[in-house]
Amino acid sequence: MNEWIEPLALVHGGAARDAIAAGSGLPLRGVAHAFTLVRDPANVVLSVRDLPVTLLDAAASLGEVLPPVAGLPADRAAVMGILNVTPDSFSDGGLHATPEAAIAAGRAMLAAGADLLDIGAESTRPGAAPVTVEEECRRLIPVVEALAGEGIVSVDTRHALTMRRALEAGARMINDVAALREPGALEAVAGSECAVVLMHMPGLDPATMQERARYDDVVAEVVRFLAERIAACEAAGIARHRILADPGIGFGKTMEHDLELLRRLPVLHALGCRVLLGASRKKFIGRITGEAVAARRLGGSLAVALAGDAAGASVIRVHDVPDTVQALRMVEAMR
Repeated sequence: MNEWIEPLALVHGGAARDAIAAGSGLPLRGVAHAFTLVRDPANVVLSVRDLPVTLLDAAASLGEVLPPVAGLPADRAAVMGILNVTPDSFSDGGLHATPEAAIAAGRAMLAAGADLLDIGAESTRPGAAPVTVEEECRRLIPVVEALAGEGIVSVDTRHALTMRRALEAGARMINDVAALREPGALEAVAGSECAVVLMHMPGLDPATMQERARYDDVVAEVVRFLAERIAACEAAGIARHRILADPGIGFGKTMEHDLELLRRLPVLHALGCRVLLGASRKKFIGRITGEAVAARRLGGSLAVALAGDAAGASVIRVHDVPDTVQALRMVEAMR
C-alpha cells in the first residue's frame, strides 16, 4: 500500500445517511458511519465533494461492506471480553487461574452481552516472563473447549502450535500480538477458516517492546507495518476479509503515540480490513486520569471504547463487559 487516504469528520446514524444522500458524505464500511472530509497522500484535507478523479476509487473502497467472518455482527461494534488465564496479566492476573474460574467468568461475560471472548494464557505486558507452549496449552485448551460451544472464542497467542491446538478445540479467531511473524504462524491460520487479528508491535518480544517506542510518524509507520503483514497473509492464502487490524495501543508506544493513534484511528480503514481496538485499562489511561490501579480505570476505558466505536471499529476489546455493552447500546439508540 503505497498511498492511502484518511477519512475525516465522521458522522453517524441518521446524520450519516443524510450526508450520503446529500452527496456531502461517503459511507465508511456501510451506512452506520460516513466521512465528509479526507486527508490525501500529500497531507491535504479535501471535502468529499472536491475529490479528484484519482482518489475516487480509494474513497469508494472505504465504504465497501466486508463479508461476514467468525460470526461477528455486521451492523455494530462487537464487544470482545478479555479472559486471561494467567497469574501475571497487568490488570486481572490470577483472577481466573483455574479452568473452573475461567469458564465461569467467560459464561458471565457472554451472559452480560459479550459477542466473543478473547482467551489468553501468556501475559504480554512489558517485562512479563514467557511461558512454554506446553504450559500455555495446559492453561488454555480446557477453557476453549468448554466455552467454544457457548459463544465465539478468540485465542490470544503468538505461537503456531498453540494456534493449531486452539483451532482444533473450537476457537474461531486468532489474536496475535506478533502479527503472525513467529515461525509457522502464517501456515497455522492459512490452513483454517478462522479470523485473525494482526497487531502492531515493534520487534517480536513484548518484554522489550517499550525500548523500541521511537517513530518519526507513528500513524504512518503503524499503517505501513499492518499493510505489509496483510500482504503477507494474502500471499499465504488468508483472505483480506478474515483479517482485523489492531494498532497495538500500549505495545511499544508512549502515551503520546497512543493518543495520536486514537485520534486518527479511522485511517486504519484504508487497509481494507475490519479494525479492532484494545485499550481497556491500559497505562496511558492511568497516566492521563491519575488512576494508578488498573481495575479502577473504567471511566477512561469507556471513553476510549466509545471513541473507537465512533471511529468505526468493528471490535472493542475490554475487561468490563457489562458497562461497555450498556454504553454502546445507549450510543446506538441515540443514533
